[in-house]
Amino acid sequence: MKTALWFTEIDAAMLAEVGGKAANLGELTRARLPVPPGWVLTTEAYRQVAEAAALDEVIAAGHDLAAAARARLLETPVPQAVAEAILEAYRGLGDGLGESVPVAVRSSATAEDLPFASFAGQQDTYLNVVGEQALLDAVRRCWASLWTDRAVAYRDSNGIDHASVRLAVVVQVMVDARVAGVMFTANPVTGRRRESVIDANPGLGEAVVSGAVNPDRFVVDSATGDILDRHAGDKRLTIRSLPGGGTERVEAAHDGLCLTDDQVRALSALGVRVEEHYGAPQDTEWAIDEGGTLWLTQARPITTLYPLPQTRREGLRVYLSINVAQGVMGPFTPMGLSAFKLISAGGAGLFGYAPQNPHDGAPFLAESGRRLWFDITTAIRSRAGRAVLPRMLTLGEARAAAVVERLVQDPRLSVVHASRRPFARGLARFARRVHAPARVLQALTRPGRALGHTRRLGAELDRRLRVPAGAGPDERLDHAERMLRGTFPVIVSIMPIVITGYGLFALASRLSGVPIGEMQDVLRSVPNNPTTEMDLELWALATRVEPEPFREHPVGELVRLYRDGRLPPKAQKGVARFLERYGHRGVAEIDLGVPRWSDEPAHIFGVLANYLRMEDAGELAPDALFAKGAAAAESAAARVVAAARRRGAARAAVTRFALRRTRAYAGLRELPKFYLVKTLAAVRESMLAVGAHLAGLGVLDSAQDVFYLNLIEARSALAGGDLRDLVRERRAAHEQEARRRHVPRVMLSDGTEPEALAVTAAEEGALSGTAASAGTVTGPARVVLDPVGAHLEPGEILVCPSTDPGWTPLFLTAGGLVMEMGGAMSHGAVVAREYGIPAVVGVPDATHRISTGQRITVNGAAGTVTITEEPPATT
Repeated sequence: MKTALWFTEIDAAMLAEVGGKAANLGELTRARLPVPPGWVLTTEAYRQVAEAAALDEVIAAGHDLAAAARARLLETPVPQAVAEAILEAYRGLGDGLGESVPVAVRSSATAEDLPFASFAGQQDTYLNVVGEQALLDAVRRCWASLWTDRAVAYRDSNGIDHASVRLAVVVQVMVDARVAGVMFTANPVTGRRRESVIDANPGLGEAVVSGAVNPDRFVVDSATGDILDRHAGDKRLTIRSLPGGGTERVEAAHDGLCLTDDQVRALSALGVRVEEHYGAPQDTEWAIDEGGTLWLTQARPITTLYPLPQTRREGLRVYLSINVAQGVMGPFTPMGLSAFKLISAGGAGLFGYAPQNPHDGAPFLAESGRRLWFDITTAIRSRAGRAVLPRMLTLGEARAAAVVERLVQDPRLSVVHASRRPFARGLARFARRVHAPARVLQALTRPGRALGHTRRLGAELDRRLRVPAGAGPDERLDHAERMLRGTFPVIVSIMPIVITGYGLFALASRLSGVPIGEMQDVLRSVPNNPTTEMDLELWALATRVEPEPFREHPVGELVRLYRDGRLPPKAQKGVARFLERYGHRGVAEIDLGVPRWSDEPAHIFGVLANYLRMEDAGELAPDALFAKGAAAAESAAARVVAAARRRGAARAAVTRFALRRTRAYAGLRELPKFYLVKTLAAVRESMLAVGAHLAGLGVLDSAQDVFYLNLIEARSALAGGDLRDLVRERRAAHEQEARRRHVPRVMLSDGTEPEALAVTAAEEGALSGTAASAGTVTGPARVVLDPVGAHLEPGEILVCPSTDPGWTPLFLTAGGLVMEMGGAMSHGAVVAREYGIPAVVGVPDATHRISTGQRITVNGAAGTVTITEEPPATT
């Protein structure tokens, strides 16, 4: 391949030789879009200079990598053959201008302008380069910019191997711009597709790209050409080309707007052409020269947009994130998605809406970004849904409830289902199929039998989950599908009992006149909650085991000792018993592709080690706190009954009865999920057996690879074949998606994230959320993004994105809880109340706005978090 290629010679197959930017410019040139002419110095030239600089040795050494690599490249001469190719191509530019053509010299890395990582601004650009020697020097500095600190850090964060990256260099005729800037063909803040956002400033676009100026901003409806917003920036800085090369920075304010409406519409129309060419929203750079000609100087995918949910439904749709609601921010594995779809099909059948093919999932389920979403459009556009949905969300996902309250004001989502009859019919079907009237009556009159029903369900589930001895892979798949389709309709029959408990709680509030918000202490330390029982059993285990190994060995070594059977007897047997009962649990446990504690017990050993650091815990011991909470609950119930008695003896008697039932049944709220996760763990075990069989056939490399197939693919694979490349591709995509930093809680089908449209104001120094567990505590914050291996000192306040039961062992030593997700009835809030620790949930960006070590005050009644002291400085 030639060392220098003109844009017209480049095609998509040359990505490895020319890098992302040059490949895009070549494609745009061939599509006859207005791109300034130019050429690219291929990665072969970089390979030669990197070899001459012995760059592989620098990368292998790893010490001060960025600075060392830059220095090597800058001190290494450009190889003669490469220099000749550069100058020959340069002389071919410029309509007879010879050696004086002004050009822009820009990087084009092989890990740049990719669909998942744009690398925008990570390497350097040199503008208005004039003359051969200046060009050679700019090319050398461009190569060196592959090793800026920011570029190295960006590759690290995106999992890109430094040794695999090469740099091509784009040399493009310079546009002497009267005005220039950036255009996104989708709104990068709200996510809305077909809404162009244009930033413009007089002079070269570098002032806008570098963020050195407040430019004019225009927002355009790309479909209609309507200009939705015009905002004039101060435009105090202009960068202009100098005669003979280089640029100057001129500081002077500019009044008015620097683009006419016609120019704004022309830019938006150009953006539409670029987006249609690539089939995805683009981040573009543009310029308008002194003659009024519009030029496109660059285009790259907008990598920060969340992908749109897959749907065949017409019109604007509204989606609620299942992942956010469940506190699982990462993507599902393909097998996890497949399993959840089957489960949802069973649930939809209870309401009379079973899909024709159960593998497709419930009609209200959508997929996007390897995560799952509820389509809640029908609920928002119906009178019954508007009455019920916000109230339900207020309990479990308060921030989503606020979003829904705003969405019902959107005229595009007006009511189209005025009748409540379809909703009532679906609810009646559900009640009939789970025997709700009988369960409610039993819960009211025979609490022992109601609780016995929940235990019998667990025993029956254990029996059904057992796979026949000697079952083959096809039989295991049959059994897995039966369990996934059928378990949810069975275990959800617990919910009428739970709802009875909370209904009686509301009745007690009404009879006594005590607001529900002031009755939350009644729900502390409730019995029959499998999650708190699990946490207390783990604490009890910590009090029995021999402490020495946990103080002498790191967690990884403890796991090895356990697997080899070499822990002291009490620890070995105690951990084994705990995992036998609770080993099906884990972090992100709703995805059966994720390991359970029985697979990877490191988290359990880390928690035990954490507990054993609490010497002479006394009143702070979790079991003591739980007992104290139970006593506080009894006192709170007595106060509510006393308030009811002032209204009459009959009211007091009913209130006492109601609160006893509430405490008996409230803890059962966690039981359906406990049973569901047990089902997923059993199916996971079967899928590992299927995976081992497929690995034996050579279809997969290992048993674990089966989780990168769906159930249908796993069954088809029993006939043979080779799916190893497919698994590698999906694993890479999964790992890439796992690095996504933000997942919307609610999203519209046009890409809009409604929460991004809301402007919230909080008092200075305070973060606001939803009051979840009353009480006030001040202490050092501990920001935890992953509970595995997390260390929480007694009294530290846990600050985290969200929680599922895999997090709750940390609650036992926490002084308070702050969560970005959730509502008053979300999992973390419920457990925090039971442990009596102050908690505020639904605090936007808490893990970014609070730092570990800062002293914060959590007011669990007011729903506020105040930063009272910065973390101590590190030396």
